[in-house]
Amino acid sequence: MNYQIDRETAVPAYIQLYRHLVRDIVAGVYPPGSKLPSKRVTAEETGVSVITVQHALDLLEEEGYVESRERSGCFVAYRQAGDVRVPGSAGPAPAPREPEAHMAGEFPYSVLARTLRKVLLDQGDRILVKSPNRGCAELREEISRYLIRSRGIEVPSDRIVVGSGAEYLYGLIAQLFGRDRVFALEDPSYSKIRKVYASFGVKCELLRLGPEGIPTEALERSEAGLLHVTPFNSYPSGVTAGASKKHEYIRWAEARDAVLVEDNYDSELAVSQKPEDSLFAMDRGSRTVYINTFSKTIAPSVRVGYMLLPERLAERYEEKLGFYSCTVPLFEQYVLAELLRGGDFERHISRVRRQKRKAL
Repeated sequence: MNYQIDRETAVPAYIQLYRHLVRDIVAGVYPPGSKLPSKRVTAEETGVSVITVQHALDLLEEEGYVESRERSGCFVAYRQAGDVRVPGSAGPAPAPREPEAHMAGEFPYSVLARTLRKVLLDQGDRILVKSPNRGCAELREEISRYLIRSRGIEVPSDRIVVGSGAEYLYGLIAQLFGRDRVFALEDPSYSKIRKVYASFGVKCELLRLGPEGIPTEALERSEAGLLHVTPFNSYPSGVTAGASKKHEYIRWAEARDAVLVEDNYDSELAVSQKPEDSLFAMDRGSRTVYINTFSKTIAPSVRVGYMLLPERLAERYEEKLGFYSCTVPLFEQYVLAELLRGGDFERHISRVRRQKRKAL
């Protein structure tokens, strides 16, 4: 186990160890069903504490890379392909969830009011200026910085598109690809996804969800060239795709030269210590379009979303849709940029996640 832990970087040691182990598990250094080295051995060979190793293993288990067995250790649950289960893996899919009142992510009004006043004072009549087409530079830059800090997603600000909520962004995706590809959607999924795509004349193929995501057999039979998935806590089923399934989606897209659309509306409020790995980060932004909004994390009235474009699609977007004006008022964009810049947004996310963990 030749893992180098960098003591000078701001990245915590347990995250560094987690990433080393993920790399080797995915590469097959530790094949499915094999046992990882013990916590004591790992700690000795990497020069970290046993507690640090335990934190890394907890994250691996949360994401489905390993499973722990009492008094036996941790065993690799990740698999390269197929839906054959490793003993002890997750059971049947959860029952469909009932729609719930939006409360968990609502932002403290006092903080929001203070930020509104600050933006009015700082920006003055600049809030009356027309926004650049992809969104103002200040907000796109702050989103870019926030994503690398919180999600490990590296994307330059010029590949971020700001729009008035997820449904608007679905419409852009439909116009970007709709005439060229069949769109595959999870079944069940958020009903407006299909409605928006259908309104643009897109042919949609529904792929039935299994306990861990779309089964391999359904993916292989599909004729789609674009796959729209919600890997974390898909609505209304509550299904979350594990690490194995996420890698399978990426391999599926690579084999077909297809596009993945990752709808990541709910993962920031997850109770785990580390946010779920995104397809965009795992795919290194190669062929995944990432969508997220502030409606879930701040309040339903904040109809602001953003889309991350892979480098290979950025020029195509500019040619076909770059003429569209941004649909979010500049004032709202400055407010969100300030919440991200000042740390209030991330403090709110951390607070909500702590509350959720205590409620379990």
